[in-house]
Amino acid sequence: MTHTPTLRPQWKKLTAISAASLMALSMAGAAAAEDFKIGIVSFLSGQAADSFGVPAVNGAKTLLEAFNGGKAPAPYNKKGFGGMNIVPVYVDENGGATKQVQELRNLYDREGVDMVIGYVSSGDCLAVSPVAEEMKRLLVLYDCGSPRIFEEASYKYVFRTASHGAMDNVAAARYLKSRNMKVSTINMINQDYAWGHDSLKDFTLSMKYLYPEAKIQSDQRPKFGAGQYGTEISQLMSQTADVTHSSLWGGDLQAFVLQAGPRGLFKKTQVVLTAADHVLTPLADKMPDGTVLGARGANGLLAPKSALNDWWWASYKIQWGVYPVQAPYRMAQALMGVKLAVEKAMAANGGKKPSNEQIAAALRSSEWEAPSGQIKMALAAGQQAIQPTAIGRTRWDAANKRVALEDIQRFSAECVNPPANMKSEDWMKAGFPGAKCD
Repeated sequence: MTHTPTLRPQWKKLTAISAASLMALSMAGAAAAEDFKIGIVSFLSGQAADSFGVPAVNGAKTLLEAFNGGKAPAPYNKKGFGGMNIVPVYVDENGGATKQVQELRNLYDREGVDMVIGYVSSGDCLAVSPVAEEMKRLLVLYDCGSPRIFEEASYKYVFRTASHGAMDNVAAARYLKSRNMKVSTINMINQDYAWGHDSLKDFTLSMKYLYPEAKIQSDQRPKFGAGQYGTEISQLMSQTADVTHSSLWGGDLQAFVLQAGPRGLFKKTQVVLTAADHVLTPLADKMPDGTVLGARGANGLLAPKSALNDWWWASYKIQWGVYPVQAPYRMAQALMGVKLAVEKAMAANGGKKPSNEQIAAALRSSEWEAPSGQIKMALAAGQQAIQPTAIGRTRWDAANKRVALEDIQRFSAECVNPPANMKSEDWMKAGFPGAKCD
């Protein structure tokens, strides 16, 4: 009894502290529940980092900062994803497909991400996609170009928010044809892996229909990351063709241009680079004039005029000191599509954080406006996007000290992408049935 008066205040104090602690823990839990964690995978090291991987990640940083601050233009002006704070986890894609499969599992299991957005390499995409599907976890491929990903398998949890590589090669072939260029012979140089093989096939099939008399001469397939192309350049020059096609990218493409330019290859043949805009800034005046060039969509200097593109271009350039090229554009359109899908799923879920299945249902067959134009999830039962694209020619702009693109031709998505009921290879072999071109 004598101790009761002294114990009761202590008990009350401890009770108050415990209640406050429980409330703090509860609030912390609620705050954590309001986060949406995204794994973002791109090349942060290696030959593809400087011109592709790092700009893509920089694009993600610019856009996510705007999203979380509620500073993006409508319809992207809600803070985060419907009020949920977006938390990125950045992972280096360098290291090969086996490593990327393990990194993907780590992102889901250890980091607890709600979704992974990533992958440049077609080989990596082909490796990680079935793993994400098996785990029933959301994976959004923002770039890799191989049509095989959705044409050889079906998915419910895996999406690609950009057109595959068939578009790039169909557009390039149509560009040549629209200008009545003489093409009786063709040389090729493409990397010896999925992306290079598919690009070679798609350009060959497109040209076979548009230029049925043209013959393939030299077919060079250097290894990814080879860096030295003296032998290949000698082969390309020993039997010069009217057109030389290449889907080289990243450091490989830079090295090829720097080695082939001084040897006069670009003066002897019409070089067509289907995925090359991202090397224009580092190459500067070393990029030969008159090169036919694509950006894997209406990206960078090929982007259409719009208020959204003006905002995106300025936001990126102010933060990073250079204009955005294809990699940040494709990252932006992925994040924009995902944002609208998550918010649509949240609205249908009473404002609560939606499940993987609810987000997938919202993203499937959706459409949205991106800086590169209208993106439509139109192929592979709504898992694969189509988009408009453009092709142009390079010209060194001495006054502004940068490469400019001129003689630009724009192609609607339905002109250069297969219809939903056909594989790209079958579509090209059949002569592009159903294509809607202006």
